[in-house]
Amino acid sequence: MSYNSPIPQLGLGTFGRTGDEGMQAILTAIEIGYRHIDTAQSYDTESNVGEAIRRSGLPRSDFFVTTKVADTNLAKPDFLPSVEKSLETIGTDRVDLLLIHWPSENDQVPFEDYVMALAEAKQRGWAKHIGVSNFPIALLAKSFALLGRESIATDQVEIHPYLQAPRLASYCREKGLILTAYQPLYKGAVNDDTLLKIIAAEHGVTAAAVALAFLMAEGHAVIPASGSERNLKANFAARDVALTADEIARIRTLDRSIRHINPTKSPRWDD
Repeated sequence: MSYNSPIPQLGLGTFGRTGDEGMQAILTAIEIGYRHIDTAQSYDTESNVGEAIRRSGLPRSDFFVTTKVADTNLAKPDFLPSVEKSLETIGTDRVDLLLIHWPSENDQVPFEDYVMALAEAKQRGWAKHIGVSNFPIALLAKSFALLGRESIATDQVEIHPYLQAPRLASYCREKGLILTAYQPLYKGAVNDDTLLKIIAAEHGVTAAAVALAFLMAEGHAVIPASGSERNLKANFAARDVALTADEIARIRTLDRSIRHINPTKSPRWDD
């Protein structure tokens, strides 16, 4: 399926990439060629992302930086100041993509308050694009009603071969909205999958690269995370994997609606 989005299709997740070791992992990823870098207020990696970009010697304009407003910062007095703080921590005038990380649990913060605050962050020039994360269809529809479909650049959700989210994916394709897959390798478990390993051997890549290539072929963006240079390179190689229609069909059979990230604050999922 075609991919038509300002978001680079393969990016780098930075959850867990804290401290000097995390900094080195991000620098290594940049050397390999990663330019889309995903962080969040709750990851404690915004400073490392900004510093790694500066140390790389490459212009800021070469990078696509995403950060996310934590659910603890959704209230009106907290939202915009938290975005300002994120920009200061990263060391940039604006991010390329600003997301709401999680919807407010049980509507403790009124939905309209934080969605309109997200739009205001863009109006202030603090984000080139805005979007959401962990939003099911019902909340996407509410977002579109408030801001218009074209205002939302992506919904970042857990997607991998074992959780392909067919209802959500179908709705987003119908609306022309790109999904960004976090946990696309199901915490590395895809590397032990027999089918993925068989297909990987045909292409001379890892099973993880096949999983990523599959998700990209389905029209999603992907943000795998790793601290290992070998895995970072293997994942980046997914960009050059062209799966056949038969291979894609076989990988689709792996969907079991198995979810790794499902905290008590989760909304009601569609899949």
